[in-house]
Amino acid sequence: MKPVIVLLVSVAWASTGAQYYYQGLIDYLENRLLAIEDRMVLWHEQSHRYHTEMLDFKKLTAEMVDSAGKEHHYLRLDLGTAGARVERAERELDYRESMTSPRACVHPADKVLEQGVWHTGTRRRTQKEEEEQEEEEEAGEWEEVRSEVSDCVNIISSIRSVKILKQVGGPKGLWLRDPRSSKVYVFNGTTGDTVHQFDSLLDLSRPSGSNHSSSRDVRLPSPWSGAGGAVYNDYLYYVHRGSDRELRVVKYDLLKGLAADATMLPVDGPAPVYTLNPETAADLAADEQALWLLYAVGEDEPNVHLARMDPDTLDIEQLWDTRCPRENAEAAFVACGTVYVVYNTRLASRSRVQCVFDVNDVVVSEEAPLLYFPRKYGAHASLKYNAAEKQLYAWDDGYQILYRLNTKRKLLV
Repeated sequence: MKPVIVLLVSVAWASTGAQYYYQGLIDYLENRLLAIEDRMVLWHEQSHRYHTEMLDFKKLTAEMVDSAGKEHHYLRLDLGTAGARVERAERELDYRESMTSPRACVHPADKVLEQGVWHTGTRRRTQKEEEEQEEEEEAGEWEEVRSEVSDCVNIISSIRSVKILKQVGGPKGLWLRDPRSSKVYVFNGTTGDTVHQFDSLLDLSRPSGSNHSSSRDVRLPSPWSGAGGAVYNDYLYYVHRGSDRELRVVKYDLLKGLAADATMLPVDGPAPVYTLNPETAADLAADEQALWLLYAVGEDEPNVHLARMDPDTLDIEQLWDTRCPRENAEAAFVACGTVYVVYNTRLASRSRVQCVFDVNDVVVSEEAPLLYFPRKYGAHASLKYNAAEKQLYAWDDGYQILYRLNTKRKLLV
């Protein structure tokens, strides 16, 4: 009987302990569920707040974007209006400049120098012979022995249109087209020994790396100096500065790919022909009939000098002092035997032709054009005249620009 009682007591005790254990477990689980519910409530509150803030932020950004869009629209309208006003102001400026600006300076060719070319000898003339010569000059009879250097009859009157072709290379350089073909040559920079040749203007205007672009590099036997190259009769002419500070004109055969000739320049030192482009010590130019050289005799010489060169032998046939100042000159070009010197300011402004020199002395001050170039980027590093197209190939702060020109007949032809 006693063992049975002991067993019952043990079972009752175990049941009571298990009850307390399960009750504690249940209480623990309930507490955890309450904590989870509290955290879920907090999360819902935070997510609701974040959602509300996000909606407010979205509304604010939408309002800001809408306001920015309206401001952008108004700015575009203002910019269009400002552009139209600038264009109108430029047209008015061009008109006023053409109506009120002084004429470009025209310097006649030196008649004494012309006579000296044709009257040579060692015998000293008598006083009577000198008086007779003076009378002949006054009567205009010296014209009979004067030979015209060029028989061109046109002078540039205005700029018809402007076309910006592309932006290739650095701020300074030159580009030009061979008048006898469609090939275009690009001198990038103010020194180097490689010239880029393109088959046409269309090839040059295509994007770099295009499959349709056709170009090649022409490696010269010596580096060029400055932006003074020229192409004439399938030959490329460029200025080379030697180690002894001497300047040479090199003639390069584009068909054979070799140097054909070279000659020294009649200068005391490599002084810049244009003070605003000091890298250019001499500038070669080709027009309808001749190859020309623009240069500075020396640092102390204030004017631009001109020489006519034999394109075959590079011999200098005749020299002139154009009396066009080098100071504030940025470039020049020769068209139909007339030199047009382009001036600017140190702080680049509107380029203008302000000095004209005609080798035949038939251009008078009344017809000399005062050309103003449209203001585009910086200043011209080079201007190359193409006689076949009546266009100027300009390099302006890395941009390749075409100026189409209007011409008229000279008055005294």
